[in-house]
Amino acid sequence: MRTRVVITGLGTVNPLGLDVDTTWHQASNGESGIRPITSFDADEHKTRIAGEVKGFDPEERFGRKDARRMDRFVQFATAATEEALDDAQLRITDANRDAIGVIIGTGIGGVGTFGAESASFSKKGPSRVSPLMVPMMLPDTAAGQVAIKYGMRGPNLCVSTACASSTNAIGESTEMIRRGAATAVIAGGAEAAITPLVMAAFSNMGALSSRNDDPTAASRPFDRTRDGFVAGEGAAILVLESQESANDRGAKIYAEILGYSLTNDAWHITAPDPDATSAARCMSLALQDSGLQASQIDHLNAHGTSTPLNDKTETSAIKQVFGDLAYNTPITSTKSMHGHLLGGAGALEAILCVQAIQHGIIPPTINHEFSDPQCDLDYVPNVARNMPTRYVMSNSFGFGGHNACLIIGAYQEPTS
Repeated sequence: MRTRVVITGLGTVNPLGLDVDTTWHQASNGESGIRPITSFDADEHKTRIAGEVKGFDPEERFGRKDARRMDRFVQFATAATEEALDDAQLRITDANRDAIGVIIGTGIGGVGTFGAESASFSKKGPSRVSPLMVPMMLPDTAAGQVAIKYGMRGPNLCVSTACASSTNAIGESTEMIRRGAATAVIAGGAEAAITPLVMAAFSNMGALSSRNDDPTAASRPFDRTRDGFVAGEGAAILVLESQESANDRGAKIYAEILGYSLTNDAWHITAPDPDATSAARCMSLALQDSGLQASQIDHLNAHGTSTPLNDKTETSAIKQVFGDLAYNTPITSTKSMHGHLLGGAGALEAILCVQAIQHGIIPPTINHEFSDPQCDLDYVPNVARNMPTRYVMSNSFGFGGHNACLIIGAYQEPTS
């Protein structure tokens, strides 16, 4: 019998809130965190809106010296980890530190540091480049910093699979616990890529919504008038443990990771494969790993980016896996509210899946006003739905053709 992997702690910093409770309140009430950009002057940009984290003061949290030595994505990851560990009441000691791992994904990493130091180099020359630039910008720095802060000496790595990064981080953490390489893993993702350079790049490739006159309505997954995704930032962290570890220390258990899979389209560097077969296979393999049938899935948290291609392709993949059941399966894209956190998106969506199970509420896909004949499923439009929820599927798809899928279930005590 394989090791059961449970979720005992949750933490997040994102455009909807600076903690899990606030985030869930906003999401379940259909509130949007999308606003005009304030972190830089975006007047010359085609897209001038984003899901920024608001009210986050890194100096207050970490002190001035430590805050200045962290890229923003590391600050987010550290803050989310603090909440998750406190929530799990997991204390790191000499007795357990070697068995606790950290896997934190990111799609881009410390691009804010890279941009700032590049500007300093261009204006002031090589002598003015910070000696901390490299460690601050490396994608693995979030996982490394968290381990250093708490003295976690177990397996440690960064997963970088674009927008699937944190879903892969959770899945690979699950596999690590299953095979006995760790008893607990701090798993999730972080991103802070709302910078002038990155926003210009995404905009110029035609990926972003330019609905600047109505920010809260800009992210509209599966809606016929969708015109691109809205960038978001933040972090989300889950504490995963073996069931034995959680029970031994009397931890509360939120839910269980039942299934995980990953595939690749091998099609295009940014666009999804239009026949959606690899995305569908990923979902089917996750179901197989969980031991469940599609008919048992109560809710699906979609990747749902609000881009014309992704939403159409994901809808096709869902139909391939669920058949006629697809039309009766409630599907949500919470990106309609918090935007697309890129490498941090999947972990935030996993937390919202856990909350849906805990509260028996399926959050809505807001801004769903105009039906698209190619996206004709039940996307829980605009208003949350009260519904007992036992099993949830969560999809993440990333540039490079990366597909990742998790199955999360309500925790059940062993029968024997």
